[in-house]
Amino acid sequence: MASSAPSKTETRTDTHSVENQPPVLEGYNAFESDPVLFDALLREGGAWGADRARTLGGVVGSAEVMQWARDANRHTPELRTHDRAGNRIDRVDYHPAWHNLMALAVEHGVHALPWRYPQPGAHVVKAVLAYLMNQGENGVCCPMAMSFAAVPALRAAPDLSAEWEPRLLSLDYDARFLPASQKRGALVGMAMTEKQGGSDVRANTTRAVRAPNDGAAAYRLTGHKWFCSAPLSDAFLTLAQTDAGLTCFLLPRVLPDGAPNRFLLQRLKDKLGNRSNASGEVEYDDTLAWRVGGEGDGVRTIIPMVHHTRLDASISAAAVMRQAVVQALHHAAHRSAFGARLADQPLMQNVLADLALESEAATTMAMRLARGFDDATADPGQEPFVRLATAVTKFWICKRAPVVAAEAMECLGGNGYVEESTMPRLYREAPVNGIWEGSGNVICLDILRTLAREPQALAAMVDELRAAEGGNATLDTYVASLEKDLKSSTMAEGQARILVERLALAWQAALLVQHAPTPTADAFCASRLDGAGGRTLGTLPGGVEAKAIIGRAWRV
Repeated sequence: MASSAPSKTETRTDTHSVENQPPVLEGYNAFESDPVLFDALLREGGAWGADRARTLGGVVGSAEVMQWARDANRHTPELRTHDRAGNRIDRVDYHPAWHNLMALAVEHGVHALPWRYPQPGAHVVKAVLAYLMNQGENGVCCPMAMSFAAVPALRAAPDLSAEWEPRLLSLDYDARFLPASQKRGALVGMAMTEKQGGSDVRANTTRAVRAPNDGAAAYRLTGHKWFCSAPLSDAFLTLAQTDAGLTCFLLPRVLPDGAPNRFLLQRLKDKLGNRSNASGEVEYDDTLAWRVGGEGDGVRTIIPMVHHTRLDASISAAAVMRQAVVQALHHAAHRSAFGARLADQPLMQNVLADLALESEAATTMAMRLARGFDDATADPGQEPFVRLATAVTKFWICKRAPVVAAEAMECLGGNGYVEESTMPRLYREAPVNGIWEGSGNVICLDILRTLAREPQALAAMVDELRAAEGGNATLDTYVASLEKDLKSSTMAEGQARILVERLALAWQAALLVQHAPTPTADAFCASRLDGAGGRTLGTLPGGVEAKAIIGRAWRV
């Protein structure tokens, strides 16, 4: 038999030498490398949280947390409806990486910081921590956001609030299946929507009847919930119909005596993204719950919850954008093509600078919004502005996140389309915040109602825009035109998106003119307000200082 070994005169060619491949982005501090975030934390009143942010930023950028995120998304939650003997158990099994990530988020107070430390700047510090944690893994930030937002809703029931708040403010993550009273800490999920209504919760058909033997505020619920987020939480805020109308309830996962509540998990949703986090359908079958707020006051009771979760949705979307841009900047700095580094090529610089602009505008807007929550805590007169600003921010940042994620992925070429790059996960995560807590149309209709019912909210927004007056001529012209249209407009429903988009762009531009370097602010105004830019990212007009914009975005 002939030998396949090469002869002495043959030369073996090594085809697997690795060259021109960027190193894996790990072992960096996600806070210290982000000048925009650092500046916002100081400017918006959260300087006292800098050490907390620095600590979490270092952990989030570590190789260990990145591996946890990969594992939690690769090994997705599994539903166990029954044990092997046929007993109903309704459990969800998670990979250990999920629990590691949850413990990390809880330990750093991502779910509770403003309630644990009620002081000026607390919402800003919490926003920065959530922004960092979202860059590590988005899925765990859903239960963090719900637990955070549950606190102001629960305060409509003082007795329940007194019992549950200490559990929700704990920095101990306790995943054991026990009554909440026996645990070191607790988390709250939400189960609001039904298949026939979706965002129209008034169409819910789940029924609630009094259960006086279980307490004055006790009810028994029967019905089906189409989406239940984080179904292994310790309790859930949910909605059901009483004779007086839609009412809010707190439904425990485990009853005080240790028995499981009649909380029957039907299936887990096979979602596009946010795959590490379970979402399911649940059946209530004579299920015990306690009323929160008055009978028939369900919508009024959950408004504070919705308000706070929309803040978190904005932060999460901004964080997805930030991490996508960071990946693109890192790749371009280490990859060469056609004889030069990608980062040194003029067209790629245009793309990277445009991505950086979009991310900086989103981050600056989200952190200003967080400061609004602090302002409203100290001065309730700020609440109308914050309601309007929350909706505008949530609509716009969530619309921009998928666009940024897609363009950033393209910067990595084929490597970006591969799971190992993290870009596909970011791309799948990007749309969820635009859907969660009100899709675009719902948000815009809410804004129209706010403008019609609370003219002081618009007046406060106009004051925000005028604070930048004289800083950029293009912005001044844009704001003058917007004010005129707002005063003369009948605010037709069909034009609501155009109105909200213009408000969002004007506010972002005003914030950048006040707080960003001149090259950044001028480039944003020219490309977003003046029509000098194109319809895709990477179409900044000539004369833009791309290198300066990129240099501000990524500092390692």
